[in-house]
Amino acid sequence: MAAVLCETKNQIAYVIINRPEVMNAMDYEVLAGLAEAWQKLDKDPELRVAILTGAGDRAFSAGMDIKKVCAEADKEYFVDLTGIPLAPSVDGVVKPVIAAINGYCLAGGLELALACDIRIASETASFGCPEPRWNLLHGYGALRLPHIIPMSAAMEMLLSGDRIDAQEAYRIGLVSRVVPPAELMPTAEKIAKRICENGPIAVKLTKELVYRGLSIPLAEGLRLGAALNQILMATEDTIEGTKAFAEKRAPQFKGR
Repeated sequence: MAAVLCETKNQIAYVIINRPEVMNAMDYEVLAGLAEAWQKLDKDPELRVAILTGAGDRAFSAGMDIKKVCAEADKEYFVDLTGIPLAPSVDGVVKPVIAAINGYCLAGGLELALACDIRIASETASFGCPEPRWNLLHGYGALRLPHIIPMSAAMEMLLSGDRIDAQEAYRIGLVSRVVPPAELMPTAEKIAKRICENGPIAVKLTKELVYRGLSIPLAEGLRLGAALNQILMATEDTIEGTKAFAEKRAPQFKGR
């Protein structure tokens, strides 16, 4: 069975980490499967959004498969594997990615979720950065987490290694919704379908503006926004969108 499953339906890509027997811990096969899934998402014009989740109900992902690495690899291999940029591979995706988080979301699994655009949690979800306990670095999370939640909350998670539950994750803004386990995927699908109804070029450029805007001064961000808006206004979809608004009907976007 593939370590990562990628299924498509109604313009949505369903990306599933498929190692439930080890709480969806990630190894090279998982990393390769995720990279392939993101490429498929961005290259297929029919796909508008992805939902990322873990197989089973125990874990989204408990992080890297350290036991497997320690059993099969020497020190140099271990360093190489733990240094692989898991989350940045998601950062490069131009289309939206929704994390549907079920159960444990720890270490590299949390880094993966942090790289997603929207995070929805099951009531059973828990989150943590346990790396310092094993003298490891929660590298990507240390860079990203303080941009998502308050600094003090981020530092407590990063330095203590303690886990927080879904309600606490919602309280500090780590996730946007907490739902019963049975409603996790339906909720993620509802959000994905809503995104699919919007202009795909506007969605893509909005995502680009948000993330590029995080690392540049406001004045530069405003110039970037104006440049992206010029691109958007020249598209057929903008003509269709404004025409549909005037005619009080649903627009038929074509992505061009």
